[in-house]
Amino acid sequence: MRDILTVSKLNERIKSLLEEGFAVVWVEGEVSNLRRPASGHIYFTLKDAKSQIRAVIFRNPFARSWGRTSGFEVEEGMSVVCRARLTVYPPRGEYQLVVDAVEPRGLGVLQKAFEQLKVRLEAEGLFAAVRKKPLPFLPARIGVVTSPTGAVIRDILTVTRRRFPSVDVLIAAVRVQGTEAPAEIIRALGDLQIAQGVEVIILARGGGSLEDLAPFNDEGVARAIARSRIPVISAVGHETDFTIADFTADLRAATPSAAAELAVPLRAELMESIETLRLRLIRCRRRETERLRERLAGLSGRLRDPKRRLADMRIALDENVERMRISLGHLRAVRRQEWLNLAARLERLNPRLRIIAGHTLLGALGKALSAVREKQAEQRKSRVGSAIALLDSLSPLAVLRRGYTITRRLPDGLTLRRAEDVVAGQEVAILLAAGSLHAKITKIFKEQSDGQGKI
Repeated sequence: MRDILTVSKLNERIKSLLEEGFAVVWVEGEVSNLRRPASGHIYFTLKDAKSQIRAVIFRNPFARSWGRTSGFEVEEGMSVVCRARLTVYPPRGEYQLVVDAVEPRGLGVLQKAFEQLKVRLEAEGLFAAVRKKPLPFLPARIGVVTSPTGAVIRDILTVTRRRFPSVDVLIAAVRVQGTEAPAEIIRALGDLQIAQGVEVIILARGGGSLEDLAPFNDEGVARAIARSRIPVISAVGHETDFTIADFTADLRAATPSAAAELAVPLRAELMESIETLRLRLIRCRRRETERLRERLAGLSGRLRDPKRRLADMRIALDENVERMRISLGHLRAVRRQEWLNLAARLERLNPRLRIIAGHTLLGALGKALSAVREKQAEQRKSRVGSAIALLDSLSPLAVLRRGYTITRRLPDGLTLRRAEDVVAGQEVAILLAAGSLHAKITKIFKEQSDGQGKI
């Protein structure tokens, strides 16, 4: 019978055969269709002029930076050599390379990583000239980051002692090669930031291969140099060697000895410059003294005899005194006349005269007021007498004294004027000129007319 396989089983057999037959292969090609999904894996196609194959670099969670392998980043269009194993992805029946190492073709791994890091840091501005710090003219203390053994530190100490013996050198001992060197260099740069009196730092190492200089091409070291508040001189390798530290540092020296010469001035040259300046100062002072003497001589010739000057001043003083005397006399006469005019005006306005006139007027007005008051009193007295006589003539009491009476109805007290106002048997009160009567009505007589009027 025929052996019938499912698609899944067929892909599984193909996968086993390929993984056993191609456990490790080295494949050369060009990177294309590069993808970096959020998972951190790198997917790309490895191709040449006639064919292509899919490839993947799985994320390494322990790597310092995902997406890098062997110290550099895989880029689109890069020619590489990959160490990989061949496998099959069963769900799609596609075979692919699982890459575990990549090297750039044509350039070494370290050189490629160096160029990529250089481009990235330069884009960030770490190499910009505007952030470079100037070196101090005469530092009191120099910090040196290097190996404590070897020719480098001896060269630096020899040069500094020869050029300026009084300058202190503080050595921050580190390893200058190997995997542990970058961390030690970063720590040493940080320690020198807080060390007392350090004004400039020299980062030094002797020459070597690109592998030997790898710690100075480390990104962490470059950023530590950029963070330094103290100027850093990079003196790594020989004159033809360039590292990332050289580009990041504030100044690059061709050799460690050259770095020491840049950091420390030559004492003999300084002393010679000081002597030259001293002599120039002496010559300048002499020329200035001669110039002042000549000027003094010229001024002495132009200066007049002080006795003549004093005589002129005395004459001018006498003239001014005479003019002042005349002016004061005139001013005194003017002021005297003004005073006399003011005295006359004041006399006319003397309040004593006005007070006397006021008193006289007040006496006359008092007498007139008394006469008017007496006359008005007599007039009022006469009017009051006339009013009393008139009032007395109009008083009801006067009428009663002539024999008339006033009759009021009881009990309401209505004054009777007509007989109809009372009825028989009603009581009345009769008011006389002297006393009063209480009576009762017994009979009422109506009004009668005599033909000529009412009675």
